[in-house]
Amino acid sequence: VLSFTLGVTGPPFSQFNTGAVVSLSPRCKNLQRLKFHAAGSVDALVSLQARELREISGGFCRDITDVALSVIAARHEMLESVHFGPDACERISSDAIKALAYCCPRLRRLWMSGVKEINGDAINALAEHCRKLKDVGFVESDNIDEVALGNLNSVKFLSVAGTRNLKWGSAAQVLSRLPCMVCLDISRTDVNLSAITRFLSSSQNLKVLCALNCPVFEGEVDSNTMQSHKGRVLLTFLNGIFKGVTSLFADNSKNVTDVLQYWRRTKNRDKNLDEIVVWIEWVFSYSLLRIAENNLKELDDFWLTQGAAVLLSLLRSSQEEVQERAATAVASFVVIDDENATVDFQRAEAILRGDGIRLLLDLARSCQEGLQSEAAKAIANLSIDSKVAKAVAGSGGINILANLAKSMNRLVAEEAAGGLLNLSVEDDHKGAIAEAGGIKALVDLIFKWSSNTDGLLEHATGALANLGADEKCSMEVAVAGGIHALAMLARACKFEGVQEQAARALANLAADGDSNSNNAAIGQEAGALEALVQLTYSQNEAEAAGALWNLSFDDKNREAIAAAGGVEA
Repeated sequence: VLSFTLGVTGPPFSQFNTGAVVSLSPRCKNLQRLKFHAAGSVDALVSLQARELREISGGFCRDITDVALSVIAARHEMLESVHFGPDACERISSDAIKALAYCCPRLRRLWMSGVKEINGDAINALAEHCRKLKDVGFVESDNIDEVALGNLNSVKFLSVAGTRNLKWGSAAQVLSRLPCMVCLDISRTDVNLSAITRFLSSSQNLKVLCALNCPVFEGEVDSNTMQSHKGRVLLTFLNGIFKGVTSLFADNSKNVTDVLQYWRRTKNRDKNLDEIVVWIEWVFSYSLLRIAENNLKELDDFWLTQGAAVLLSLLRSSQEEVQERAATAVASFVVIDDENATVDFQRAEAILRGDGIRLLLDLARSCQEGLQSEAAKAIANLSIDSKVAKAVAGSGGINILANLAKSMNRLVAEEAAGGLLNLSVEDDHKGAIAEAGGIKALVDLIFKWSSNTDGLLEHATGALANLGADEKCSMEVAVAGGIHALAMLARACKFEGVQEQAARALANLAADGDSNSNNAAIGQEAGALEALVQLTYSQNEAEAAGALWNLSFDDKNREAIAAAGGVEA
């Protein structure tokens, strides 16, 4: 099976657009699997003449429209699997789902996140035309016709996790009658004890009911009364996630700490059980990602007692998308204050103790750009903790991040630069970043992505500012063209965060003016001093004033600063 990953790329392939698709189309006649990460790529995909396409999966779904999805469906009637998420499909409606049902009768798997409303007509069209439909996920929706869900008679695996406004009395009545349903995910909903009891007692073939983070149910139930129901497994936070999964296996799994890893290593596995555990990994990764993003205070204990261990296990999954969501969840759950870049050290060190750094670095080495960017983001956030930063550096992480910073994929480069930013805080790591080629990579990023990329530029300039505080590194920054790059940003960039870091970087580069030529070189850079003077009138006054102070120790700079109005400023 041929697999493409389409990413947001830089020069010379600046974006995946219709022109690029037209050039690729003659080589894609036999393409069967397509995975894209680029926002804005969907309109281009409608031109892809891949008549044999069986599977399409996209992570950035906000731009997918009804028209685009309908055309994709009409041109690829062999489709068997469609997955759009975890980003919300804000512009997809029931009309596109109906078109998918009419055009793709071979459909076996359909997962969509954030479709606002899924009406009965759309669900009934799937039931009528897609008789092989086996796995359905309508997650994070505002409204689903729960009665129509009862017509999906072929479905074995169903998730409505995160969906709001479901009428649970009706849902429990109709879903419990589905003849083929083996696994049901109702996590992160307002499901109540009565509905869950109905599912467990009345469903014909149900084996697994997943109900993670369901506050209404958890408030009503006594955990001791929900251990077992006719051999069915209830997965909740109350009884322990791994404990629930363990009950699916023979007795020799009872003492393992990671039951999912135990299953992966088991030989001669049962095919039906394999399907169930693969689905469990998938729904766990979705729910833990959303729970991590919401960062609820009342779940602090959960992350330390269960959540971190489950995420570590999901990082070992054989499913790339599960690994990717797990890495994103790690990046989210360790940060407890985005604005001040504050991490929960207990959570970060739980990942460290569980061999998570090695796992994430392995994912960062992947050839899949989605895995690279999410693993790099997790490493970056974890590295705010000094113990983790030391472990990352000691495990070869600096070289890996320096290489990723050279990526033509903007998302990968941005997260890698963020990792170098956090690692460069420690003096012990500055020289290693320079030796790994990180300084040149960071400078090159500024020239490559000089506009409309505030996150990437802030990471790159912040890292250069940290590195510029080291005398040897400051000289390397200058040699790599960093003075010109930073002056350009101070002069022309409109993002305040980038201006702040550029001014701080120039201040640090000029601080050792008595031992190198950086001070004079900055003064000779066209417009640099004038830009710093202007920044003294902005929110970045302190950084700009610090840079001007350091630069003023050079006689020529002092005169130029005065001429530019620096004395008055």
